[in-house]
Amino acid sequence: MAQKTKKAEPAHGSFEAHGYEFGGPFGTAAITFGLPILCYIFNFACNDVTGCPAPSLLSPKTLSIEQLKTEVGWPEDGIWGLASWKATGWTLAYYLFSALLYRILPATEVEGTELPSGGRLKYRFNAFSSATFTLAICLAGTISMGADFPLWTFIADNYLQILTANILIAYAIAMFVYVRSFSVKPGDPEHRSLAPGGCSGNLIYDFYMGRELNPRITIPIIGEIDIKEWMELRPGMLGWILLNCAFIAKQYRTFGFVSDSIVFITVVQAVYVLDGIFMEPAILTTIDIINDGFGFMLAFGDLVWVPFIYSQQARYLSTHPVSLGWLGLAGVSAILITGFSIFRLSNSQKNTFRTNPNDPRVAHIKYIETKTGSRLMTSGWWGIARHINYLGDWLQSWPYALPTCFAGYTILSAGTNAEGAITALDGREIVQGPAKYWGMIFTYFYVLYFAVLLIHRDSRDDEKCAKKYGEDWEKYKSIVKYKIVPGIY
Repeated sequence: MAQKTKKAEPAHGSFEAHGYEFGGPFGTAAITFGLPILCYIFNFACNDVTGCPAPSLLSPKTLSIEQLKTEVGWPEDGIWGLASWKATGWTLAYYLFSALLYRILPATEVEGTELPSGGRLKYRFNAFSSATFTLAICLAGTISMGADFPLWTFIADNYLQILTANILIAYAIAMFVYVRSFSVKPGDPEHRSLAPGGCSGNLIYDFYMGRELNPRITIPIIGEIDIKEWMELRPGMLGWILLNCAFIAKQYRTFGFVSDSIVFITVVQAVYVLDGIFMEPAILTTIDIINDGFGFMLAFGDLVWVPFIYSQQARYLSTHPVSLGWLGLAGVSAILITGFSIFRLSNSQKNTFRTNPNDPRVAHIKYIETKTGSRLMTSGWWGIARHINYLGDWLQSWPYALPTCFAGYTILSAGTNAEGAITALDGREIVQGPAKYWGMIFTYFYVLYFAVLLIHRDSRDDEKCAKKYGEDWEKYKSIVKYKIVPGIY
């Protein structure tokens, strides 16, 4: 009797070994359809028409849907006003421009890590030069035309429709890669492979997680693009900077000045984005590239969540300017530098130890030698907490929100003469009033969300390492007891 040939499992294991994440099918369904709604809630509830939050939201007992629609700036033509052909067309043009820069500008080509199916993919890196080229054009336009540079006015006037366009693009790309993933065959000559975490057999779960590990597409003139890597660092990350710049221009057009708080946030977030883009090759060792498939989770996160949710502070300040003064700027800068130092120094120590453990800078580091041959650091930065870099990353999120102070504002009509009001050039008056503190729901959301994200990442990594290192991981955890925050968590 002929022996049956057993199908080889991918290097990362089967789905049964991987298991459900994000609450399984029900959780991923809620995220897939709930997050776009949350983005719209942020847009309408914190607005430049009546306040942040809209006044009626502070009096739920007398809440009227018609009144609320008026207060939040609901489109006159209803749901159809959420989108426009003009905004969608220019958004697609932005993606095409980014793709052309990817092909035209000089690039560094490197090989990625070994795939579960064997072999390595080649990547083309020029995200930093693409971003700086685009920003140079914007700078030239701003110098020439000031706050009325058409890009800035277009973003401000069509923000809602641009948001919708990106949501639709995220859904479309996620559906495309999901359907196309069923053409992946074992031993694919182009090294196409499936991600075990996205092959549960449940449609909505796999759509969210992503079935194919590294989907690629060949576009005429532009050539081959790795969809996951390209989306990760190009349109959304640069879009975050562009949105912030548009909000600075909007604040100037509205009030005739630019506040130190919005400049600070825009600069530090731009540095954060450009630093990540500059280190583009490092993305090849991240869990997103190595382990996760490309589905709605990454498509929506890259194209919608990052640019539109992470820019909420600048959007808030464009309508309610806050002056920090030198003392306030020094305080938030100190927090930022502390967080950045922890993040950069800990990662640098880890990378040095991995590449050359005999380097004098890390020769003193204690470690556990695992049965797999890996070394787990038990002193230095990584002896303080298992993910001490996450603490630094989270601390950096606070200076994004703190410049908005005790957020919340109400917009009053011209001539109200309210005490302490900030008067716009058109005469409208912006005061905090009863909205004070309630606006923090929007401006501090990023800090809370980022904490949840990092805790989730830590749990995913803990589970992965427990399977990889076994009892050695338990021994390691008995030495390095804290996960992220020393002495607390």
